[in-house]
Amino acid sequence: MNSKKVLAILFAVMFLVMVGFGIIIPVLPFYAEELGASPTQLGLLMAVYSLMQFLFAPMWGKISDRIGRKPVLMLGIIGLSISFFMMAIAAQLWVLFAARIIGGFLSAANMPTVMAYVADVTNEEDRSKGMGIIGASIGLGFIFGPAIGGVFSEQNLAIPFYLAGGSSILTLLLVFLFLKESLSISHESSMKQRQSIIQALGTPLAHLFVLQWVVSVSLAGLEATFAYFAFDKVGLGTVELGYIFMIMGLAGALVQGGLVGRMTKRFGEGQVIQIGLITSAIGFMMILFVNSFLTAALFLTIFGVGNGLIRPSVSSLLTKKATTGYGQVTGMLSSFDSLGRIIGPPLGGVLYGLAIYLPFVSGIILSILALGIYYLYIKQTAITTTKAES
Repeated sequence: MNSKKVLAILFAVMFLVMVGFGIIIPVLPFYAEELGASPTQLGLLMAVYSLMQFLFAPMWGKISDRIGRKPVLMLGIIGLSISFFMMAIAAQLWVLFAARIIGGFLSAANMPTVMAYVADVTNEEDRSKGMGIIGASIGLGFIFGPAIGGVFSEQNLAIPFYLAGGSSILTLLLVFLFLKESLSISHESSMKQRQSIIQALGTPLAHLFVLQWVVSVSLAGLEATFAYFAFDKVGLGTVELGYIFMIMGLAGALVQGGLVGRMTKRFGEGQVIQIGLITSAIGFMMILFVNSFLTAALFLTIFGVGNGLIRPSVSSLLTKKATTGYGQVTGMLSSFDSLGRIIGPPLGGVLYGLAIYLPFVSGIILSILALGIYYLYIKQTAITTTKAES
């Protein structure tokens, strides 16, 4: 099976996974509230999923290096399906927590395995394009999922969870029937080295992991506070915000699905990462001057375009520089991404409580910090290369 067909299947797989995930986003807070969840418990319910992803994504990446991508991906999708159906039939709050823990634990396999799949089937020249296609599928899934969930929740809050579970079963069938194993026996047996998260910080790739973590913190902080900011400054409601995030998501998907591949071929991943970080910083700065629906949509989209350039380029660069299995490296990247999503929302909330503009000022600062981290990576790489040559 050629790489184009594999990428098309992986696009469909991740799109369906994220549609299923997105379906429950607008419903879960109200569903949990019906089961007696306090605001604090709701926050914990949202955070526990990311915590499980942070803890277990590297493990699943390592396992995919050892036993293959397809079985690990199927297990991750099964985990999502189980968690969705558990939530659909939940009569007590603890069942929701159990479902989120199980779902987070098993579905932590999905992202690193799919990214490792892409690295397996693409050459270095097309690696960023492949990673961008996966990023586009995730973005589109997040656009359609919440819309579907919102529509079908009107009659019964449990229906979106059944739909999400059904979407996961459909995705599982797609993987089982049409996706072939990408990991060769020779590649599998050559991957002996194993790293923990702490050990990863001692490798030459540490700067890239930390860079992605910083970017994730800033993104998660924006996602957690922009709705409040837009309401407080301009009076935008949920309908307008839904359209704004949809426009941002479509722009990001277009960038990742087409532009990032062309840009990395012309400029290389490093230049694209820098362009993405600078554009994100400009987007954060412009958000401070939002004064209407139009400016909110435009400024958030500028940020989304910049952010959309970063993750595929970092993923591509990591797999090119990796000395261990692709699954291990992409699992570690997913773990740092999840850590950012754990820290970002509460940090954004605290900053917003101090002053409504602070989450976005911190976004500018974090983008500049990430740019500095990338320059440190370049410097470290140059020193390592010089030592190796001498």
